[in-house]
Amino acid sequence: MTVRLRAHHLLCLLTYVGKGYSPAFTANYDKVVGRLGEGEAVLIVSGPDDICAPMLDEPEPHCLRESAAERDGLAARDVGALLGRPVQAGDRLALDPAGLARMRTAFSSGQTRQACSGCEWSGLCGAVAAGGFQDARL
Repeated sequence: MTVRLRAHHLLCLLTYVGKGYSPAFTANYDKVVGRLGEGEAVLIVSGPDDICAPMLDEPEPHCLRESAAERDGLAARDVGALLGRPVQAGDRLALDPAGLARMRTAFSSGQTRQACSGCEWSGLCGAVAAGGFQDARL
C-alpha cells in the first residue's frame, strides 16, 4: 500500500498532534499516520490526498482552493531543496526516522516553512516545533 500525499502535507505531518478540522478528519489523519508509522511509502499527488478525504464532502472544501495548490508548490520546492532533488506529483518517498528528523530540523529553522504562510494551523505547528515535536504522532 501507498499513502497518497500532496506536497504541503509532508510538512503538516511533522507537527500533527491529533488536532484538526473535525473528529472525522482527525480520525482519518490518525489512520494515515499509523500507516506511515508502519512503513508505507508516500506517493506525491496533485490535489486532494488521503488526508483530505473526509473534507471532500463539504460544500466548498478548502483542499480544492488555489491557496492549497500554492502551498503544495512552495512545499515541493523547499522539501526538494532539502532532499537535493525535485519533489513532484508521481514521486515516491520513504519517511524513515532519519529523514523525518532532517525534515523536522529544517522545519524548526524555518527552512521549509514558506508554505505555512497564511495557514490557520501555523501557530500550533510553530508551538509543536518549538517544543521539540514531543507530542507529534509520527
